[in-house]
Amino acid sequence: MKKRLTGALSLLMFGVLAFALAACGSGGSGNGGGGSGKANTTLTIANTSGSQWTCGFNPFNPAVQGVTVGFVYEPLVYINTLKNAAETPMLAESYKWGSGKKSLTFTVRDGVKWSDGKPFTAADVAFTFNLLKKSPGLDINALWKQILTKVTAKGNTVTFEFKSAAGPYFYYLADQVSIVPEHIWSTGDPAKDPVQFQDAAPVGTGPYTVDPCKPANITYKANPNYWQSGLPKVKTVNYPAYTDNSPANLDLATGKAQWGGQFIPSIDKYYVSKDKENNHYWFPPSSNVALVFNLKHPVTGKLAIRQAFAYAIDRAAVSKIGEGGYQPPANQTGIVLPTFKDWYNKAAADKANYVPNADKAKQLLASEGYSPSKPLNLDVITVSGFTDWDASLQEIKQQLEPLGIKMTIKDLAGQTYNTKIYKGDFDLAYSSGTGGPSPYYELRNLLYSGNTAPLGSNATSNYSRYTDPKTDALFDQFGAADEAQQKEIINKLQQVMLDQVPLIPTTESVSWYQYSTKDFKGWPTEQDPYAMPAPYNLPDLEQVLLRLEPK
Repeated sequence: MKKRLTGALSLLMFGVLAFALAACGSGGSGNGGGGSGKANTTLTIANTSGSQWTCGFNPFNPAVQGVTVGFVYEPLVYINTLKNAAETPMLAESYKWGSGKKSLTFTVRDGVKWSDGKPFTAADVAFTFNLLKKSPGLDINALWKQILTKVTAKGNTVTFEFKSAAGPYFYYLADQVSIVPEHIWSTGDPAKDPVQFQDAAPVGTGPYTVDPCKPANITYKANPNYWQSGLPKVKTVNYPAYTDNSPANLDLATGKAQWGGQFIPSIDKYYVSKDKENNHYWFPPSSNVALVFNLKHPVTGKLAIRQAFAYAIDRAAVSKIGEGGYQPPANQTGIVLPTFKDWYNKAAADKANYVPNADKAKQLLASEGYSPSKPLNLDVITVSGFTDWDASLQEIKQQLEPLGIKMTIKDLAGQTYNTKIYKGDFDLAYSSGTGGPSPYYELRNLLYSGNTAPLGSNATSNYSRYTDPKTDALFDQFGAADEAQQKEIINKLQQVMLDQVPLIPTTESVSWYQYSTKDFKGWPTEQDPYAMPAPYNLPDLEQVLLRLEPK
């Protein structure tokens, strides 16, 4: 699963996960795969993870969030980044800002039960956020470091107090934090070390429970205690672990899997043509795919080296050859176009002029002592099985080599890749991340020092380990800024991307999404974008699962 470059990963962060053949699952998939009628129709997801499942479901662990958030655990409010931040109340039925947006009170929903039958309360919400304070390793978005001062529960309300105006943080607080049960996480192993807690038998409020998990497949069963009456209508979901795109793509094309999050070369021929009536795809833009420098590395820590890469890489060719043109070329400001075109600082981008320029790249490399006869040798880590990333990196490698950079591509299993990128054990890393309702969110993931960590410790999203007090101050000022001031701040952050080149956005990441209407209806579409549609989009996947029903 391709996930957030932020904590993900995410991960997907950057995380990335895959699936084995659907045959490895327990149960059929679709009406043609063993289901015996509508009620028993099983949905199978095809999304390459790069390794088998660990059967851990800790919702604060970026490496496994993609198999737990939205299935088992839920946020307070769902925020749709495709529909101008449209809100859907989830565990909170309402909220109210205090004066100057320096406090925020949620009223939690009555009648919600945890999957073990115990009641969900406002105290669980306060406990969850205070757990992040107690264990900073869980606080993926650095909320306590940057904005929170106090979280308290009273009756059916939870009040958050902030250091300053917290408007932009609503997305993180309401949408990006999964609520966990105090009666489970306050005792035993999770209380001793919630960061390392595996959570092999998760108890959540979400629409599904895990039953069972095996390294080759996770089976989710409908939660009988789910608070939305009659939902989910899809009673069983299989999530096989694919270690390569090819078998996942094959299962989608043959109908063994119905929901995909894959790069499929020549998708019209390979996938749609197999069932033109039912096989569909849609790739809405979301964030960036990037070549990430390790700024603590003695070579990639040098600005001239990073600038040489920026002048050497032909992003249009990477888009065309690596991604089949499905992902448009990115730009060095980090602004996804046209999604966030109103925020784009074109004048600054034009002035920096990061277009392919071999002579300029050679000059910069020469300033550090490198040339075609004395090449710079660097490794780049990527996820085994991500064939589009492999193709993109091969193209980049061919572009760099004549200039004096020899890049060795290291294909790693998903968990190994995650460990290395989180801990900063790499020269270069190829990665994609997540954004949010505006460019602020992706840029914060990439540049805010609260999202990084010393080498050897887990960074949540700032994997290049970029730190700068002036840049942090821009993020800190954003919450209290008016609209014009926020645009000026984003302009300055784009200038950081242009001046410091902490990473190189290569293509604009899209939400890879294939779906079959043969056995299920209710899918998100370009005409009805009720959620980001890929099965690795969190917590959006819950909205999709709640809309789907067997035909």
